[in-house]
Amino acid sequence: MRTKTKRRRKAWLLSLLCALFTLGIIGGYIISQNQKESPKATETKDSGTVKKNEKASTPTQKSKDPIEEKVDHLLKQMTLEEKVGQLIIVGFQTKQPDSLITSMIRNYHVGGVILYDRNMDSPNQVTHLTSDLQRLALENTHQIPLIVSIDQEGGQIVRMRDHVSPIPSQQDLARNKNLETVYNTAIQTGSELKAMGINVNYAPVLDLSNLDSRSFGEDPQKAKEFGEKVIAGFTKSGITATLKHFPGNGRSNIDPHKDTSAVQANQLDLENNDIYPFKKIIEEVNHQNFFVMVTHIKYPAYDKENPASLSPIIIQQLLRNKLGYKGIVVTDDLEMGAVSKYYSYKELGYSAVKAGSDLLLVCHTFDSQKEVINGVIEAVKANKLSEDRINESVKRILTYKFSSTMMDAQ
Repeated sequence: MRTKTKRRRKAWLLSLLCALFTLGIIGGYIISQNQKESPKATETKDSGTVKKNEKASTPTQKSKDPIEEKVDHLLKQMTLEEKVGQLIIVGFQTKQPDSLITSMIRNYHVGGVILYDRNMDSPNQVTHLTSDLQRLALENTHQIPLIVSIDQEGGQIVRMRDHVSPIPSQQDLARNKNLETVYNTAIQTGSELKAMGINVNYAPVLDLSNLDSRSFGEDPQKAKEFGEKVIAGFTKSGITATLKHFPGNGRSNIDPHKDTSAVQANQLDLENNDIYPFKKIIEEVNHQNFFVMVTHIKYPAYDKENPASLSPIIIQQLLRNKLGYKGIVVTDDLEMGAVSKYYSYKELGYSAVKAGSDLLLVCHTFDSQKEVINGVIEAVKANKLSEDRINESVKRILTYKFSSTMMDAQ
């Protein structure tokens, strides 16, 4: 009896196992088929990468930023001449808009102006002047506002002296070693400039020198700290700052207004000292809050042939790629002897844009300004310079112009 019972139990267990095994196979097959048919469990290859559990539907595109959309639309509408005009900042000789600056805005579509003491009597007069200039710009087809800029550094380098607060030189500010004073001075200066319709100040100077009153001194860390406070104060008051003169003028004893010179230092020395304040500020501060101005001095350690303002190595490889600067690059005045003695104005316009500058300063004469503009246009038409390169700078400039940073200063 016991033997028969054991045999029956074994037979029953064997039948049960066979049944379970069969069900497992069938169930596995059904699940496998469902997985193949279900979009949630498919595996898709995208550029060689396997992605699991993705839906088969096409993902929705992220909507464009409104400013980016506006800029892209404008770029499609603009002529080559209108685009090139946006790259140019011009100076003029009068305290009210004369026929020359009116022509530069209406016919040459310039992107901005720079004011000197020759343009300025009082805050009230300057406010009317900048308002008239902006009105001229906004009457143009695309209604693009102007950059209205100035060198209001402090000390001896001030364009508006009367009826505004006195500004100590950077050297004097550094001697006091008070970061809060630097910040408050920048707020005061920026607020007065903004009230006059100015939106860009070509300051602070980051050149390292114990002798030059325009400098915060020889200590690169101090120059960086003071420079950051100037930017913060200007930003607070609605003014865009400008770091100058990249990659650092402090070692040169020749005035670039008069002639060229070369800084004889190796790359390591320059990057640990002269370039250090620029590098750290670029790392730590929003690039929309400041421009970088490139000098006309030569740095053979990087480029044996070209001054910094005409050097793709210094602007694109060093400033853009190595330091990571994404903002606007502006040349120093192209009428300075350091470059105007050795290049025609047409060559300067084409070479500066090709090197990577976005804005070209031509601060004094109408004929020089026309030549710079025509040099860029002719280079594009002759295929020496691509229109894509022009578009790159114009997009950067228009994005800045329609940002809150500049519009707050209108």
